[in-house]
Amino acid sequence: MKFGMNTLIYTGEFGDGHRSLFPGLKAMGYDGVEIALGAKGDFDTGKMLGSLEENGLVCSSICGLYGPGRDMRGSDAESIRGGIEYTKDCIDVASELKAELVVGPLYSVVGRANLETEEDRKSQWALVVDGLKESCEHAEKKGISLGLEPLNRFETDFINITDDALRMVSDVGSERLGLHLDTFHMSHEEKNSAEAIRRAGKHLFHVHASENDRGTPGTGQVPWDAIAKALADINYDRWVVIESFTPEVKVIAKAASIWRPTEKDADTLARKGLQFLTGLFA
Repeated sequence: MKFGMNTLIYTGEFGDGHRSLFPGLKAMGYDGVEIALGAKGDFDTGKMLGSLEENGLVCSSICGLYGPGRDMRGSDAESIRGGIEYTKDCIDVASELKAELVVGPLYSVVGRANLETEEDRKSQWALVVDGLKESCEHAEKKGISLGLEPLNRFETDFINITDDALRMVSDVGSERLGLHLDTFHMSHEEKNSAEAIRRAGKHLFHVHASENDRGTPGTGQVPWDAIAKALADINYDRWVVIESFTPEVKVIAKAASIWRPTEKDADTLARKGLQFLTGLFA
């Protein structure tokens, strides 16, 4: 098992200056860093890769930030194209940083949660299938895989559970597309998180570790022992990345409804979370 930290715990606008985070994360014992990409060109990928390597870290993955104008199921052609092109940009940056994976809710802008008609849902589903097929073709050329993340009902009405994501993977029909499961979202939506992991099986490409309150893994109600057992049962040996948030990063705190601190600071969360996970999977 390899352990990483998502940069959103420290900043919502990752750039060249944030290379300074790497020595501290390495000292804590992390294997890699998951970079949340605002936009292609936000940082020099050559210098970023060099800094990762100097600190004995790798880029585990690129985490897509699907905000306004990036919506494969959008109501207008511009936002649909924006979602596809942004995903391609994430693939390009992942390739330049020698990562293997792009993860996130690739299918839709976060926060779009409506009561859609069945006809509209079918239409949107078809749009996303087409968009992901095009994205997977680009990923194939670059040697990158995509991890599709179900989100909780308050952040999307589109793909909330593992079974929904598996259906999308089947409809797209590319070996480059798999699942990205997040323990926070699973704790809200799945009847049984461990069984959801088992259903994902070989299609599980990535795991985000976060507590039910978005805090430090191991401090809340997520059934960690059962999750660890399920991951062992499917022989999962990829990345487990902590994606937790603090009120200090204002833009992310507002987007994720983080209204109170769950730890003293981001470093404390990162250190305690990694200690818990390494013990859990030992």
